[in-house]
Amino acid sequence: MTQPPKSSAAPPAGAGAPTLPAVPPQPVPQQRAGAGGPAGSPQPRRTAFAEGVDRLRAAATTEPGRLRIIGALLALLVVAFGAVTAWQTTERAAAADDVLRRSQPLSSDAADIYRSLADANTAASSGFLAGGQETKTSRDRYERGIRTAAAKLVTAAASADADSPATTTISELNRLLPEYKGLVERARTYNRQGFPVGGAYLRYANEKMQKEMLPAAEKLYSTENRRLSADYADAKPYPWAAIALGVLALAALAWAQYRTYQRTNRVLNHGMVAATAAATVVLLWLVVGHSVARSDLGDSYDHGVRSLNVLHDARIASLKARGNENLTLVARGAETRKVGDKTYDAYDFDFQKNMGVLDKGLAEARRLADDKAGEQPVTAAAGNMAEWKKRHALAREQDENGNYQQALDMVIGGKGATVECFDGVDAALADALDHEENEFRQAARDGRDAMTGLPAGAAVLAVLGAAGALLGIGRRLSEYR
Repeated sequence: MTQPPKSSAAPPAGAGAPTLPAVPPQPVPQQRAGAGGPAGSPQPRRTAFAEGVDRLRAAATTEPGRLRIIGALLALLVVAFGAVTAWQTTERAAAADDVLRRSQPLSSDAADIYRSLADANTAASSGFLAGGQETKTSRDRYERGIRTAAAKLVTAAASADADSPATTTISELNRLLPEYKGLVERARTYNRQGFPVGGAYLRYANEKMQKEMLPAAEKLYSTENRRLSADYADAKPYPWAAIALGVLALAALAWAQYRTYQRTNRVLNHGMVAATAAATVVLLWLVVGHSVARSDLGDSYDHGVRSLNVLHDARIASLKARGNENLTLVARGAETRKVGDKTYDAYDFDFQKNMGVLDKGLAEARRLADDKAGEQPVTAAAGNMAEWKKRHALAREQDENGNYQQALDMVIGGKGATVECFDGVDAALADALDHEENEFRQAARDGRDAMTGLPAGAAVLAVLGAAGALLGIGRRLSEYR
């Protein structure tokens, strides 16, 4: 039986109850800087880029993670090398093809326009001197020169941009050509009828040719030559960006293989060796192929274009000299030019000046000729030019002594006339131009062909090299599984 307590009073303080330890005061959580809500509110989400950087940093602390990063960088470098190589070599190959197929042929066409106009002008003056006995050969030569100039103008117009300076020049020549033909026909008509005004019309036609048409043709020639120079400038520079990437890719592959050797003591990693071989092939192909192309293109310019330009100028000078020689007899002293205290026949003065240009041009062409086949026609032209000067001096002497018919026979007559020398110069220069044209084509074709297949080959080998690098790294990663 349980006995009730004798007293219900509370026990004294501190008796029988454990004492709890004092809790120190806790700091109040502070709100994060920049947070929009009060303390304890949800934090803003991190960006995908920041999370990716954290994962990449975490992966780099392990060997498998580092291997994956190295593999990705190697593949990226090799692919970038192949892509830049394909891009730069494609541009250079296209410029080399333009040199061969577009700009140089158009430059030659522009020179032919100039030459054909000068030839037609020379034939017109020769026919005028013959009067009613104008030969069919002279007439055909005039018509051929006009037709050739018109046809070449059509070709040049088709290749020129609509808003280019060349188009403006071509339009101007197309406007002037029928005006010139009309003046020549009037001169012929009056000459057959024996009217002296025919000579005035021929001099006016010659003035239009010399002061308007030939300068316009020369401007077109200069424009096409600048286009040719621009294509050479695009085709010849070394692709330094591709070469630098190739060296960098090879250095990275060598470092990756050395690193593998240090950690595994294995000399070869088949995948990375294959990647190194592919990158090496592309780099050597790029350097050697472009060096050969650059050399051949340089030869095509030095031994082709430069010689062609000099020969074109020499041939034009001979044509202008022949035209002035004829006009000396047509004008018969009507046009004079005063130099210092001396007065000269204007056309004979221009003849001497053009012969000086021809002489210098032939000397330069002989210097540029790099074989006997190119030198022989130039030497023949120089011999004919020297004889031409002698015969011209004799004809001028007869004319100044009042023997007009004798002077005329010595200029447009048969055997022993200056026309023989002119024809010899013109034929020899035509042969020299054909030879230099063939040399240009061969060298330019070799330069273009040296880069054949390089863009596509570089792209394919770069893909194979990147795959080899990834397979090599994958082989190492498999050792950690």
